Amino acid sequence: MYQNIEKTTSFLNFWKINRPQFSLYAKEAKEVSLEFYKTVQDNIPYQIIRLNSQKHKLGDYWYYEDKAIQEGCLYRWNVDGVSILDPLALSYTGNMPVKEKKSIFLLHKQATSKKFSIKDKDRLIYEVHIGFFSKEQTYTTFIDKIPYLKELGINTVEFLPIYEWDDYTGNLHPDSTPIQNAWGYNPINFFATTKKFSSSKEENSFSEVEEFRNLVEILHKNGIEVLLDVVYNHTAEGGKTGYLHHFKALGEDTFYIKNKDKDFSNFSGCGNSFHCNHTVTKEMIIESLLYWYLEMGVDGFRFDLAPVLGRDSHGQWLQRSLLYDLVEHPILSHATLISESWDLGGYFVGAMPSGWSEWNDSYRDTIRKFIRGDFGQIPDLIKRIFGSIDIFHANKKKYQATINFIACHDGFTMWDVLSYNRKYNFANGEKNQDGNNENYSYNHGEEGETKNPAILKLRIQQMKNMMLLLYISQGIPMLLMGDEIARTQLGNNNAYCQNNKITWMDWSRKDSFQDIFQFTKSMIQLRKTYSIFRKEEYLKMDEEIILHGVKLHQPDYSFHSLSIAFELWDQESDTQFYIALNSYSESLDFELPILKNKKEWYLLTDTSKVETCDFKAEEKITETNYSVISKSSIILVAK
Repeated sequence: MYQNIEKTTSFLNFWKINRPQFSLYAKEAKEVSLEFYKTVQDNIPYQIIRLNSQKHKLGDYWYYEDKAIQEGCLYRWNVDGVSILDPLALSYTGNMPVKEKKSIFLLHKQATSKKFSIKDKDRLIYEVHIGFFSKEQTYTTFIDKIPYLKELGINTVEFLPIYEWDDYTGNLHPDSTPIQNAWGYNPINFFATTKKFSSSKEENSFSEVEEFRNLVEILHKNGIEVLLDVVYNHTAEGGKTGYLHHFKALGEDTFYIKNKDKDFSNFSGCGNSFHCNHTVTKEMIIESLLYWYLEMGVDGFRFDLAPVLGRDSHGQWLQRSLLYDLVEHPILSHATLISESWDLGGYFVGAMPSGWSEWNDSYRDTIRKFIRGDFGQIPDLIKRIFGSIDIFHANKKKYQATINFIACHDGFTMWDVLSYNRKYNFANGEKNQDGNNENYSYNHGEEGETKNPAILKLRIQQMKNMMLLLYISQGIPMLLMGDEIARTQLGNNNAYCQNNKITWMDWSRKDSFQDIFQFTKSMIQLRKTYSIFRKEEYLKMDEEIILHGVKLHQPDYSFHSLSIAFELWDQESDTQFYIALNSYSESLDFELPILKNKKEWYLLTDTSKVETCDFKAEEKITETNYSVISKSSIILVAK
């Protein structure tokens, strides 16, 4: 009866065997069949194999093996009369209605790409949507952009979701036109690579798997590691009225969190919440991660709405959950694990198990408020620049527990933070009611895009201020795609449904904003060169860091303070830096520290001066004070 089954603890291990074998969890099912199709257009299977519970069932798992089955065959499962997709398929047929979609059978292969050994402290993340990096971008054409990424200096790409997802979420425009999900946070399953970025347009092709595996390998050869933004918190099946792909037919109470009224809980905001801590689903998620890590070669993961992975069947927070299992897993604990530590049910930043890195929205908000000129930010600004220890003090990763970002896919771009006082999401069809209302943004004198040279100059200056803060801060910095060339979404802060010029990378802006690009490159190189900006152990106060105000040793923490300065000493290279930040409406004269050993201060960069974007440090500072103009920052280096 079980002669063809190797040792296994779950049905998931069946398909790890490199031979034509199918398996399915269907605990309550009475009748299970496999339906095989000749073409993608066929609605009637040419062959139906009805499984026998005595011969093809082990516990709650149904399985079938046939050596005659070839890679690329099209099939669906049928469970008690309901035809469904295989939730474990590595590929699906192309862009067609759910009821017509087919699973494509593929064998498993080990990745040839070797894992990276980039230390957390050295990681420089670039969050990018493969399809938006240019119009009609594919896995293969993304390779053409690798020289650009290397020129910029980043060493890690974090791809927005590439699991096959459903284009439509069930949300409607007022005219009942379905809203397209363009970001990809609407997964059909957790294994299939989406065809949306495939070079092949054939609906039954499965070349997307090799295309993505090849992309990972080439990125690795160019010194760039790969992180995936993964979505386990919900599926595209939605709530009661949502689509049925597979999980609903296999057991709603197994795969979804239900509330006291037996309805779908909605901690995701997408109609359902995946029950990540059921034995079956937990194994499925771990096997999914192992598939991407071991077979596709990726180096780590960012978990969307990660707290859902910490909830039980009733939605309550578990003290021991999948979140703990992952940081203690003998293989996956070696992958990079990053959480978005909030969902619709709670805020858990700093409460993830030790060993996770976490998106730090407090960093984002504090930097934006300081740049805008809000009062009362200096005490928090110091905490955010120096690793947010107040939030992550219990995490063994220390500074590397915080993922520092000022903009991400969800919200304004950096340029829009400086160009809009309010959001403009009308194109999303929800009467501008979607998206966050508070963005801590300021348009600097004119709403939206402008040709006013004074406003443009100030916005560019502020962009450089934000880049400077991002790359001098302790922790792991993350840059949103295109911020280095002032990408705009025209004020849309929830562009999940925009696959057009609103979200596409406009490469012409690289020439228009060359000074921002050059400044960003220089800041990244500075961070790479000096370890003082990427420490593993906590900085030693009054030895590696000395805080100042406009007067030496007198930092101003008062409510109305809008400036701070500090010295940093890089012990490895015996190099001193002086950094001053002025968000006040007027220039401020900062008293400079007196140097020893015949060293003198040189201007590394001044964000108000275009000519210092390349950090040549040729201008000697002969005065004892430096006038930092309004809304600008400086870095001096001793030599």
